[in-house]
Amino acid sequence: MTKTLAAQDASAHTGGRLTLWQGAALYIGAVLGTGVIALPAVAVRAAGPASLLAWLGLILLSVPLAATFSALGARYPDGGGVSTYVRHTFGARAAAVVGWCFYFAVPAGSPAAGIFAGAYVATAFGGGRRTVVVTAAVLLILVAVANWFGLTVSGRLQLALTVILVVLLLAAVVAALPHAHLKNLHPFAPHGWPAVGSALTLLVWSSAGWEAITHLAAEFRHPARDLPRATTLAVVAVSVLYLAVASATVLVLGLAAGNTDAPLGELLALGFGGTVQVLAAVTALLLTLGTMNAYFAGAARLGAALGRDGALPTWLAQGSNAGEVPRRSLAVVSGLSGLTLAATTIADVGTEPLVLLTTSALMPVYVLGTAAALRLLPRRSLSHRSALLAFVATVTLLIMTGWYLLWPLILALGALCYLQWRRATVTKHEVSGS
Repeated sequence: MTKTLAAQDASAHTGGRLTLWQGAALYIGAVLGTGVIALPAVAVRAAGPASLLAWLGLILLSVPLAATFSALGARYPDGGGVSTYVRHTFGARAAAVVGWCFYFAVPAGSPAAGIFAGAYVATAFGGGRRTVVVTAAVLLILVAVANWFGLTVSGRLQLALTVILVVLLLAAVVAALPHAHLKNLHPFAPHGWPAVGSALTLLVWSSAGWEAITHLAAEFRHPARDLPRATTLAVVAVSVLYLAVASATVLVLGLAAGNTDAPLGELLALGFGGTVQVLAAVTALLLTLGTMNAYFAGAARLGAALGRDGALPTWLAQGSNAGEVPRRSLAVVSGLSGLTLAATTIADVGTEPLVLLTTSALMPVYVLGTAAALRLLPRRSLSHRSALLAFVATVTLLIMTGWYLLWPLILALGALCYLQWRRATVTKHEVSGS
């Protein structure tokens, strides 16, 4: 561990604005998100009732992953998050690759999240694809505005959203349980056992978020104390809600769940009677708003840190200090997200490519982040053992990603080329100045 990074130990760090509960809410929102409103049906299509094993595997992966990033964020709070840890472990090039992968994953994932929510709104109010696109655009604007005014506003919004959505999700599950039937578990693996692996690859979208909180660690009032507590609250809440919704989807809807794009709406309709598309749409909007809010906050902070460290233009460095608002970086993330939404609308492509592009871009973040943790965290500690488990699991998932790995390879090439160009430019100016 370098002295530079060790000097950032959170034991003496205070002055951020996020409280424990606001931080936990941001964390829950970042991870829970749109996966719970769309992916239970996608998983059933891929593996049938055996998709429950994929959800269980996802949770088993999430625990060490969350513990690893929580330990890193609590010890070394910095807006660069995983990129900073990788920089001090493997150097500037690896850090730039990680930073670019996360930063440019958000503009791909945010429109997909908005489209998921838009499908629920279109079901409730009609309007077809136009409603879907308008909903996604409005959500992008809302989270950009909330983050423009800083994490105080964003954190309070997230706390309110999280309380409401947890109540709605639990209400949907409890109300639908009387309609559950064990016969819906048969046949358990209609597409064979390998399909469980395919379902798990898709569900990686639902595990994305455990790394996002590291970019906001410096914003906690007491990172060393509050970040681990916020992580524990988030892990418990997310695990319970994911398993509850996935189990209810299988036991209540059976294989028919694979034929719907709004499984949560189906559960609400069965539980409360009649058509409750409006309630389902509200729940979907709250979930999506929470996810996008947390990711915009993390990506904006990361972009400023990358600008500060020379991995992106220095113009983006404004707002890189704790307590400041990185508005320039936020503007770039918002603009790229809007362009992605426009491009996918014009090309008329679905959300699956965006989901896979996002998860594939995040895989190098997980692999290099957990590898850095193995060097930075105290050996024989619980956090170090968690990092080892997380590293093995993420390498396995990286291999399973397939040809979508071309996207992070392109981002890696872009990051390395930018560093080379910047180094050559600086050298040229130094020579000219001398």
